[in-house]
Amino acid sequence: MSSSCTDNAAAPARESRRPQRLFRAIVLALAAALPLQAMLLIPMDDVQTDHLKAYGIVYKMLKQGIKVYWLLNYRGGSFAADVVDDQFAVACRTAGVSAGPIGAGDWAEILSVIKDNNMEKVTLEKAPRIAVYTPPEQPPWDDAVTMALTYADIPFAKVYDKEVVAGKLADYDWLHLHHEDFTGQYSKYYAGYGTATWYLRQKADLEKIAADLGFKKVSECKKAVALAIHRYVENGGFLFAMCCAPNTLDDALAALGTDIVDAVYDGDGVDPQYREKLNYANCFAFENFDIETNPLAGNFDNIDVNMVNTPHRKEAQDFQLFDFSAKLDPVPSMLVQDHRQTIKGFCGLATSFNRNLIKKRVFVLADVPGTTMVNYLHGELGKGQFTFLGGHDPEDYQHMIGSKPTLLELHRNSPGYRLILNNVLFPAAEKKEKKT
Repeated sequence: MSSSCTDNAAAPARESRRPQRLFRAIVLALAAALPLQAMLLIPMDDVQTDHLKAYGIVYKMLKQGIKVYWLLNYRGGSFAADVVDDQFAVACRTAGVSAGPIGAGDWAEILSVIKDNNMEKVTLEKAPRIAVYTPPEQPPWDDAVTMALTYADIPFAKVYDKEVVAGKLADYDWLHLHHEDFTGQYSKYYAGYGTATWYLRQKADLEKIAADLGFKKVSECKKAVALAIHRYVENGGFLFAMCCAPNTLDDALAALGTDIVDAVYDGDGVDPQYREKLNYANCFAFENFDIETNPLAGNFDNIDVNMVNTPHRKEAQDFQLFDFSAKLDPVPSMLVQDHRQTIKGFCGLATSFNRNLIKKRVFVLADVPGTTMVNYLHGELGKGQFTFLGGHDPEDYQHMIGSKPTLLELHRNSPGYRLILNNVLFPAAEKKEKKT
């Protein structure tokens, strides 16, 4: 009887201790979720002293298996990393990159800010294997992506037609295309540079590559390359293209079953029925466009709004990055992370894309407000994704053949170059299943 009374008296005491134990368990769980050591924060707002090299630091962390978080819309798209020592703090100081440690309390506060605003924390999992499509011989113009990768100290391999046709793209996660004419018309420089030494050398090199691969014409070789790139993306690859690569790639894909190249370039004439044979279903981003078959005209099509190589040339205009929901649309949000919303316009053989010719399933990432000029877009194809950016060099606004290469040491905070490097890290993002 007394024992029973003792048990009944102890019950309320046990009940009163349950909330305490529950509270303690919650505290311990939260503490376990927070890092035990300081994390490294790399701010990407105006505090950052070298935005471009910051991407290289992040890439090196990923190569070493360090978990990095991309904080979308937080201080210009900053990065935070789980670091176990001061190796990368030293690397940041050596590279001139602004970075600093944050403790568990600081990290919790950052996560709270992200939760309550149009922001998101995206985990970067691994460093992508990078390939740059570039000719063996250096042409008389630079490549903004190659320069950005080199400046940021991000490793990459070089590939060209032989490697692409041989199926070597499967070895890489990310492929860049720059100033390349996939129609096989040598960038349509015949009228202005047809007798230039560099033009004749380029023509001879491309003809030899085509012959070595078993093609009678450069235009047929480039179609095979374009088709291989299309399949690479369909199978899960990431493609980033600039300048005239985006529109000439779709030109070539639309014309797989016809000939759009004049005899000046390939020895025979244009197919009289080429218009009826164009198949826009083959294309990445564009549809219902017209092909310019005049060999003396500088433009390839009417996809490019500016048409810099024609008498009706328009100067590049400043363009605006779109603001996406970081939580609902993390993919386009990653691609537009920047410390500036307005990007200074820059020319190229394709400077901006005609909005009226862009497929409906493609995301527009940036445009010139009030015009048909779209400068930046993104889309999906099969298991893969692609991004197109108009213009040649974000810090060489006129784009002239023979100009000296841009020194990125003078443009280490370039908003335009950040768009390129966003694409480099984009394939590293954690893959999540789409909600149905």
